[in-house]
Amino acid sequence: MQGKILIVDDNEDVLLSLNLLLKNRVEAVRVTTQPQKIEQFMEVFQPDVILLDMNFQRDAISGEEGYAWLKTILRADPDAVVLFITAYVNTEKAVRAIKEGAVDFIPKPWDRDKLLSTVESAVELSKARHQKRPQEQEREASLCGDAKDDEPLLIGESNAMKELRQKIECVAVTDANVLVTGENGTGKDVVARLLHHLSKRAARPFVAIDLGALPEQLFESELFGYEKGAFTDAKTAKAGLVETADGGTLFLDEIGNMTAVQQQKLLTVIEKRYVARLGATKGRNVDVRLVCATNAPLAQMVRERKFRQDLLYRINTIELHLPPLRERGNDILLLANHFVKHLAEKYDKRVPALSADACAALLRHEWQGNVRELQHVMERCVILCDKAVIGAEDILLENTGATSHEASAVPASLNLDELERQAIHRAISLSNGNLTQAAEMLGITRYSLYRKIDKLGVI
Repeated sequence: MQGKILIVDDNEDVLLSLNLLLKNRVEAVRVTTQPQKIEQFMEVFQPDVILLDMNFQRDAISGEEGYAWLKTILRADPDAVVLFITAYVNTEKAVRAIKEGAVDFIPKPWDRDKLLSTVESAVELSKARHQKRPQEQEREASLCGDAKDDEPLLIGESNAMKELRQKIECVAVTDANVLVTGENGTGKDVVARLLHHLSKRAARPFVAIDLGALPEQLFESELFGYEKGAFTDAKTAKAGLVETADGGTLFLDEIGNMTAVQQQKLLTVIEKRYVARLGATKGRNVDVRLVCATNAPLAQMVRERKFRQDLLYRINTIELHLPPLRERGNDILLLANHFVKHLAEKYDKRVPALSADACAALLRHEWQGNVRELQHVMERCVILCDKAVIGAEDILLENTGATSHEASAVPASLNLDELERQAIHRAISLSNGNLTQAAEMLGITRYSLYRKIDKLGVI
């Protein structure tokens, strides 16, 4: 889920547990034992949701300190979303808390799934209340003019995806040509659309061309257009896709598939910013921002003289790389839940939850088809599963050979401690450092995992 969370509690164990639970599920988490710093955090960190303990040092059960700090928060931001944390909740406190502006309670001890659901709902409420804060409005205005509701979704909270998102935001405001690389199915088209959406050209056309699906004989007529009578079937004039993209973004997918002749013609258009329709006596200037994508090793193709080096220089002023899904840890579950929700809406079905064993199965799979494969798998689940919870048995995964490689490989050591150490390393890696999720994958409690990590020296 997107959102920034501030947790205020005088119990450091509570802060540690909540931080471990939430840090890989939200945008950012900050914790403090000092409620007097809340306003400072609100100004600098700007949390979407504040988890606030009701009872601090001088009062164990009344909750009066919590109510006082709630008033401080709401004075600073009347739309703030506050969730109380307390071990002493009753009807009278609940009614008073809601009247004074709290949104909900998180009891101690908490149920993990219910807590996550409560926090997610609170984040959505905060986004709805605040919509766009002034700073965000200024930032988006500087990036792409008026904000739009159809921003392409680049889902992921792994470090690699956070870094990619930062690079996209930096590059989008420029007119630099961008080359997006990555395996098939990683979402290179989403990156291209997001670059356009965040650019100053957002109000102008975004034109996408799949060069891998374009027949060679149609390359020139489709890209550059033609005049009436240019060839037998040219009964009327037609603008090419390059011309159609004038003022906007031209996205060339699978650019490694072009022939040498096609590469030369494209290079001429890029260098001269000038395009001539087939059959025309003169051309016209065009102003396009070029974004290209490929899964091909273009540098190697240059060495093998299969791709022009001068063209490569032109198209990759900036290169953005999309990591394969198997290297993105807990992003797999974020994407799976996203697909389940939207596909359930598409097929008019209730939204099922993913069980712990289903999550473990998804995290173990190698995803050779990347995000596209995951989407297809979840679509089959939503269509075929009529249960409230999707189990591992409901997830139909294709055995590509690579999927089972790791599981079938003979381990270098049969020492039990070493095997356990490897399993813990693998679980932590797949869960992107989320120890709660790692413990679930290993079939043990979080506290057992802590003890094993300490005993085996895993971290």
